[in-house]
Amino acid sequence: MQFSDLDLDKTYSYADYLKWEFEERVELIKGKIFKMLSFPGTAHQIVLGNILGYLWNYLKGKPCQVFAAPFDVRLTRIKNEQEILTVVQPDICVICDPSKIDTKGCLGAPDIVIEILSPGNNKKELSNKYEVYEEAEVKEYWILHPNEMTFTRYILDDNKKFQPTKLLGCDDEVATDVLPGFVLKLNEVFESL
Repeated sequence: MQFSDLDLDKTYSYADYLKWEFEERVELIKGKIFKMLSFPGTAHQIVLGNILGYLWNYLKGKPCQVFAAPFDVRLTRIKNEQEILTVVQPDICVICDPSKIDTKGCLGAPDIVIEILSPGNNKKELSNKYEVYEEAEVKEYWILHPNEMTFTRYILDDNKKFQPTKLLGCDDEVATDVLPGFVLKLNEVFESL
């Protein structure tokens, strides 16, 4: 089967997703297929590498783990593969509950999801991701824009709704309750751009 054989109006499940062997990378959001960028640009990769490095160094010897795409995150409360309708591959995710990690990736909400924008990112896709991350109760959703050198963070509140922080830039630092003691210096994240 090729990507072009798929009916993009149809609703698919994780069981369908597991059968696909075409070259295109896709995500499944509420049963709908979203084609991913095949080759993120240099700025995207620089930012990804910088954040991944800082998180990896900080988490060494701690219970949380960091993963980078391609890494399947299945968002559901039902562990039946037929009923999983959302499978995303965040650029980076931090998972502090080891029971969510299995040989296929992550089953359940990561604690932190990080997406790095590229010129080809689809606004509809980002809107849908915001919605599924909020519904799945991801504690923090970070969005970085390499071209504008900005950082936006959404934090899940007590009512299970995302609350945005102010837009941050190169002069700012990010600390998070999810990882006590961790500080991300945005001037270092956007270094070399």
